[in-house]
Amino acid sequence: MSIFSSFGQASGPTAAVELAQHRVSGASLEWRGGQATITAYAVQPLAAGALNASLTTANILDRPAVAGALDRVLDHLGRPRRLALVVPDSMAKVSLVRFEHVPARTQDLDQLVRWQIRKSAPFPIEEAQVSYVAGQRASDGQEFIVTIARREIVREYEDVCAAAGAHAGIVDLATFNVINTALALAGSSTEAGDWLLVNVAADFASLAILRNSNLIFFRNRSSASDGTLADLVHQTAMYYVDRLSGAGFARVMLTGGGAEVGEA
Repeated sequence: MSIFSSFGQASGPTAAVELAQHRVSGASLEWRGGQATITAYAVQPLAAGALNASLTTANILDRPAVAGALDRVLDHLGRPRRLALVVPDSMAKVSLVRFEHVPARTQDLDQLVRWQIRKSAPFPIEEAQVSYVAGQRASDGQEFIVTIARREIVREYEDVCAAAGAHAGIVDLATFNVINTALALAGSSTEAGDWLLVNVAADFASLAILRNSNLIFFRNRSSASDGTLADLVHQTAMYYVDRLSGAGFARVMLTGGGAEVGEA
């Protein structure tokens, strides 16, 4: 899996597809004068139960339905051969870990990251696909943003794309891609300070706090959890003040088109 992947790079895929609980959507773009321009966009609905994002169990439950919707989306996009694939947040676990000393060798760092997260992983770490990027640097060490998912579940998403004749060169989480978009739009004028992103889908809600462009908090909760979205935001705000030395958000972004988590 990829974390904070650079879909905006000209050398990357020129089409993206999102597989979500109730729909398959996609867009293709071209670079014109150094600017990315959307050239096609398509959405196909999915019947309830066709896809169910989960950390530990099968996600694509009705493969013919998902494959059919994906095939129709790709027709609208001109049958791209390479894709950036966006998957639900709930199929992966995101952790922020900090090391006082970072090994110089990549292989040693890989082992350290796996050792650190294995105790909180909901499945054997040997079954995990692990990705990480460096995050905030502080006086007490270097933070890393770590994403883990079961390898066989990631393969479910990749295989349904392959069956449609497309290679998923990038696989990334929905909320990470929203963050990417926000940072790309801000460009060199990224607003200083802390900001909160609330991304709501039909089956989950994710909250992320960034300090300038560094992710310092991430939480995902499924729609089956107790409590309301307002409760989740309140708990996050309290944690931000108490544990992250928060002095107030410079901005708050609400994105997504899903139902609210819990009752209002």
